[in-house]
Amino acid sequence: MNGRGGMMMLVDAKAFLAKRYSSNVERVSPLGQGEWSTAYAFRRDGADLVIRFGTLEEDFQKDRLAARFASPALPIPKIVEIGEAAAGFYAISERATGMYLDDLNEGQMRALLPSLFAALDAARLADCSSSSGYGIWAADGDAPHGSWRAALLDIANDRPGNRTHGWRERLKASLSGVEPFDTALELLRGLADALPEERHLIHSDLLNRNVLVVDNRISAVIDWGSAMYGDFVYDMAWFCFWAPWYPAWRGIDFRTEAERHYAAIGLNVPHLAERLRACQIHIGLDSMAYCAFKGEERWPMLEDVAARTLMMATGDTDAVYGVRRRAALGDP
Repeated sequence: MNGRGGMMMLVDAKAFLAKRYSSNVERVSPLGQGEWSTAYAFRRDGADLVIRFGTLEEDFQKDRLAARFASPALPIPKIVEIGEAAAGFYAISERATGMYLDDLNEGQMRALLPSLFAALDAARLADCSSSSGYGIWAADGDAPHGSWRAALLDIANDRPGNRTHGWRERLKASLSGVEPFDTALELLRGLADALPEERHLIHSDLLNRNVLVVDNRISAVIDWGSAMYGDFVYDMAWFCFWAPWYPAWRGIDFRTEAERHYAAIGLNVPHLAERLRACQIHIGLDSMAYCAFKGEERWPMLEDVAARTLMMATGDTDAVYGVRRRAALGDP
């Protein structure tokens, strides 16, 4: 198993499971590799399960904690076991089935919207009173910041000890440089003081194959490693920001659909435009930092994200940062 992505080869996963359970393990098969872990499906004693291997135990503990927020509208697979594995950790969970939300066409995505909004409503209404703080929460359920404003603006800090430490220097060396990041950050600072101090459960990574769908309904929301407490519109902003990367959804205006939903359920969301804008800027800044951390392999993506972030921040659709801007925005 390597150190970065927690990659475990199939033969090693089979050997680990055989040693862990001795018998009754069958149908071990790869499910995929994410940024921080590798997953395999298997069957044991008639139960369908998933084992993930990675170097970050905290992400697995967060998945275990997230299950307390599970409901019919927000299905979250239960973690049944966490332990140490070669060069890292493993987590075993119940297996959910379905196709990935990322792979839906426009018709399928439109049909899913009621279930998606129901899941977001369930997260908005989740009881977070036993925890404290804003921003990304840790394995104990608490987050480090005293306000939503502080959580958003902390994106500027490249702290030693963070898993992506070093991104600032790499951003300076990239083709995009630091100007797009710093420009968007200053505009976020200008918005932050007026944002409401909402404190709700936020997944903050509802794409990247983290949502499963069956029969136009969400069957599972997985990988809560990036989960936060803050303004609930953040998860909707996620779809608004990343929509251009999904050409099949080009005909869907996620903000308009959200406004229709809020009106239908009688939910007043003051200053929605400003809140969505601030969240989208933060999403872009966070992605820019991560792409910079990954190095030259992500520089093309970094240019795309820089262009999108600046468009969200300035409203200037003609601002050009990066040669890949038009592709990022879905322009012909």
